[in-house]
Amino acid sequence: MRVLVSAASKHGSTREIASVIAQAFERAGLECDVVEPADVRDVSVYDAVVVGSAVYIGQWLPEARDLVDRLADQLRSVPVWLFSSGLADQPSKRGNSAPATTARMETLGARGHRHFPGKLDVLVLSLAERAAILAARGKYGDSRDMDAVRAWAEGVAAELVAEPAEAV
Repeated sequence: MRVLVSAASKHGSTREIASVIAQAFERAGLECDVVEPADVRDVSVYDAVVVGSAVYIGQWLPEARDLVDRLADQLRSVPVWLFSSGLADQPSKRGNSAPATTARMETLGARGHRHFPGKLDVLVLSLAERAAILAARGKYGDSRDMDAVRAWAEGVAAELVAEPAEAV
């Protein structure tokens, strides 16, 4: 089974989350490609897709939004999971998800969305980004829980492995 993992990352920390997801998939026996959103042209060769993005000012990065918009028809034909990485400390639940995330999930028929806390390195942020983080009362540092990322990815992988190939 072949899986695509694609994540938009402004400073690299969300890309690192995507890498942990891909490693968990590979340990579960899945073939996994990690591709930048702008480089994804066709998802029809994949049995499942995971799309993620860093969240800035409450929004996915344009590259991830563009991927979902460009390939929505193809994405609806395979199992899809979404993830976000940003300031929030709690996993996103359907009831408190941002409207854009909820709409994205419904449009794609996504099987799930998970929000992971992110990483804020003051040394790589622009002045405007620092101002936005300050206004949002964001905390600098690495809040990512890679064990939680790995556990989520292992759950997705187990779901895929358990399904008959023709159902996926």
